[in-house]
Amino acid sequence: MATRRRRPERREEPLSRRRIVEAAIALLDSAGEGALTFRALAERLATGPGAIYWHVTGKDELLNAATDAVIAATMTTDTTSTAGTGAATPQEAIRTLALGVFDAIDAHPWIGTQLARAPSQSPLLRVFEHLGRHVQTLGVPHPTQFTAASALLNYILGVGGQNAANARGHHQHTSRTEFLNITATAWANLDADEYPFTRNVAHQLRDHDDRTEFLAGLDLILTGITTHQNPTDPTPP
Repeated sequence: MATRRRRPERREEPLSRRRIVEAAIALLDSAGEGALTFRALAERLATGPGAIYWHVTGKDELLNAATDAVIAATMTTDTTSTAGTGAATPQEAIRTLALGVFDAIDAHPWIGTQLARAPSQSPLLRVFEHLGRHVQTLGVPHPTQFTAASALLNYILGVGGQNAANARGHHQHTSRTEFLNITATAWANLDADEYPFTRNVAHQLRDHDDRTEFLAGLDLILTGITTHQNPTDPTPP
């Protein structure tokens, strides 16, 4: 009787910081920040919490690394140099970058909180740095470059975070369409003397597209930046 040869067991990929971060992102996406513990992560990775601590010192570092990994991925479609390459204009590059961050926050709602929580950390600085380079390419005078880049950053994070919060809130009980219909109806029935404007735009709330409105608002800011700038001042040494 021929003996059956035992198939070699498949070797799992060794535990690494990259695998830990990827598992953390998946856990955050599925269950939120409150569910991210080293014990839960160890179960997902089929290892012990001590092995994870060898690569990551604590939850704060892990959250920052997860946020940085997602944000860094949005930078791959961003064009930081447009001169002489036939690539996007600075305005188009800013739109691409902004929409990438907006979509990232929409797909990973926990990111918005993390970006606001650690303004000095690399995930937020990645976005600010790239926005700043595009602002420079637009020819914005040096004294107002910080203001222009900050206005863009605050708009992106503010609208992106609010959109993610809205999605989390209404998806628990109803669809987006139903939520907007209910809210638009409530707006339309507000007191006409106290809320004349809100009543007048209620139908626009019902039919609006979040990404389209986001880009329209971004264009308003870009128009203001490019319209009201003075001739380019020399950058101080």
